Amino acid sequence: MSTWRASRSAADRKRNRNRPGRPTWKWPAPDTTRLPHPTRAARGERHGRPRRPFARGTVTMATEHRPESPMSTSLERYTDRFEQYADRHPRIVDVAVVLALMGCAALGSNLTLPGADPPDQDRTAIVLMGVSCLALLRYRTHPRAAVVVTAICTVIVIALGYLLTPLLLGPVMAALYWLATLSDRRTTRVFGFTSMVALMVASAVSDSMDSLSLVLRTIGPFFWLLLPLAAGTMTRLRRAYLASVQARAEHAERTREEEARLRVTEERMRIARDLHDVVAHHLALANAQAGTAAHLALTSPQQTKQILTDLTGTTSSALRELKATLGLLRRNDDPASASLEPSPGLARLPELVSGCASAGLAVTVTTTGEPRPLSPGVDLTAFRIVQEALTNVTKHAAADSAHVRLVYSGSRLLITVSNDGPDTTGTNNAAPSRGFGLMGMRERALTIGGELRAGPRPEGGFEVTTALPLQPSAPATAVAATDVPAGGEES
Repeated sequence: MSTWRASRSAADRKRNRNRPGRPTWKWPAPDTTRLPHPTRAARGERHGRPRRPFARGTVTMATEHRPESPMSTSLERYTDRFEQYADRHPRIVDVAVVLALMGCAALGSNLTLPGADPPDQDRTAIVLMGVSCLALLRYRTHPRAAVVVTAICTVIVIALGYLLTPLLLGPVMAALYWLATLSDRRTTRVFGFTSMVALMVASAVSDSMDSLSLVLRTIGPFFWLLLPLAAGTMTRLRRAYLASVQARAEHAERTREEEARLRVTEERMRIARDLHDVVAHHLALANAQAGTAAHLALTSPQQTKQILTDLTGTTSSALRELKATLGLLRRNDDPASASLEPSPGLARLPELVSGCASAGLAVTVTTTGEPRPLSPGVDLTAFRIVQEALTNVTKHAAADSAHVRLVYSGSRLLITVSNDGPDTTGTNNAAPSRGFGLMGMRERALTIGGELRAGPRPEGGFEVTTALPLQPSAPATAVAATDVPAGGEES
């Protein structure tokens, strides 16, 4: 058979490979799952063997999800229960540990080397080991004292001729572990090194291990006492790490809450500014227009009619802007829910001047320099500041005219709003206004990196000056505080 296969030509193999009806095999196979042979599976079940999910030789993928074993799940459950019980009843756990260490020490005191004579059985060693174990009950409050007592008692027991074994070192090992867990690194090093040296010296001069070399007598205490120190240090570092992680998480949570409160406060301030700018200005104009119409109702009917028409336009504009503001507040993230109308800017100054004129205030606007395009935020801020300043003149200043000057200088826009009303500093200085107009103007200027000053003029009247960048920048850190007299007060 092998000779015939070797004698076939390559053409015959290629022809047989491509003949119709011959199954084609690909590597790797699309499905590597092999089911067990039905006859073999049934035979195995008859003999008491469980059915194998895969046949022999089947390769399982490394990414296959394997459930956790019941043993590991039970171990984790019992460990959690023990930790919870230890947290609730620490004294009971401490007493149980001390009793276990007493048993280990008693068992270790009976061990000797092969062929060596046991030490004299007296109660001194039992009393010393009992004292060392009882000292461990105060390890939570006095870990250093527990190490000192257990080390001294163990050294005395070894000096009496007892064999140094891990069972006999149990109390001092537990004391060193708790010391490394509860104390700092320096304290652990000092007490751990001292205890280690004392026990190594006691083991070297002890008569119970004369048959062993000096290296074997000293290397044992060194490694056995090094284990609890390393374990305690790792436990302390892990606890410190977990505490730092928890502290960072709590700090991050507090920071998120503070940031959320700050954002809510900023949003409330922005809403308050918008509502104040929309409502206060139009209500002030409507009040002035209504007063002017009542004053001219008998003497100038035509002018009164025109003022009432302007009053209707003022209230309609107030309702429209208020509706737009409320629409912005109720807007979600849907792009379709856009603002109802574009934000106002300096292009609407003629409309603002016309409204003030109908209220009896003549406003002149002067522009110096070549006007430059402003960003939407700066344009809105400039308009709101001019609007609020003119509203304050209408409400508080006994002036018939106001002046608005726009100066384009470099990368900044300087806006000055002044009136020539009388200086009322001495009349109402005892009762200053508590409005929010100037506060809102300062906040608006600060948000785009500008500044604002307001105060009385030497020649009389009141003046508001603000310098705004053509493009918004970082907010300023300080604002010049000026005493605002009642004659040009904020609303």
